[in-house]
This record gives sequence, C-alpha cells and structure tokens, in this order.
Amino acid sequence: MKIEIKRLDEAFLMEARNENGNTLQMDSTIANGGSEQGFRPMQMLLAALGGCSAIDVIHILKKQHADLEDIRIEVEGMREEGATPSLFKDIHLRFYVKGGLSKEKAQRAVELSMEKYCSVAKTLEPTAKISYEVVMLP
Repeated sequence: MKIEIKRLDEAFLMEARNENGNTLQMDSTIANGGSEQGFRPMQMLLAALGGCSAIDVIHILKKQHADLEDIRIEVEGMREEGATPSLFKDIHLRFYVKGGLSKEKAQRAVELSMEKYCSVAKTLEPTAKISYEVVMLP
C-alpha cells in the first residue's frame, strides 16, 4: 500500500493519492490556519473505521445471502482534552440497516466486523473504547 500526499496551497490543503490514482483532500481547521476544504486527518480515521466495518458487514451478509438493501453508518469520536497527541478515547458507531433480514443477523454481522475482522478497529482498540449499535430501518 502506498499513499502520496501533495500540498495544494500555502496553508494546509493537501491531496492524498493512492496507487490506483484515487484522491481525497485533507485540510485543517480555520482556527489552526486551514480553510476546512477537506477532511481533517482524525476525521479520516473515523471515516476509515466506518468504511472498513461497512465493507466487512456487506461481505458477511452477502455470504449469508441476506437481503441487504442499504447500510449507513454514523461514527462519533471523542478525543482526549488538553493532551498532545490528542487520541480518540471513545468512539461510537451507529449502523442503520435496511432490508429483509432480522436485527439479530445484522447485529451478528456488525459484531463479527468490530470484534474480529475490521483492521481499523483493531488498530484503534489499544487507545479507544469502541462501542456500536444497530438500528433497523423500515
């Protein structure tokens, strides 16, 4: 895996490019001298956690031939206050699942992702308490 980071302005706006040519923009807060035109790095970490788990859950439910119509995830993170570095201490994921499957099946897929398969979750576990819930949508 290889990522290249290129600075786009005289402040903190940067572009990250992966080996396939996909890009995303990163920036800092206005209070820190940035322009908020991209994800802050710690926001990217939360997005990576949600994305990693979503891929796992979709894959698990496809293998089970479950009728998954849609999945949406909200990720909230609380960081240590007044600490440098300011690590995540609490992270909560809310999985919104829609389809013709039971809540128990969706819950089990999320549980497998968060407790066994998601590499991002396993990377964050040593410093953050990660919790999650499943909400079934009609």
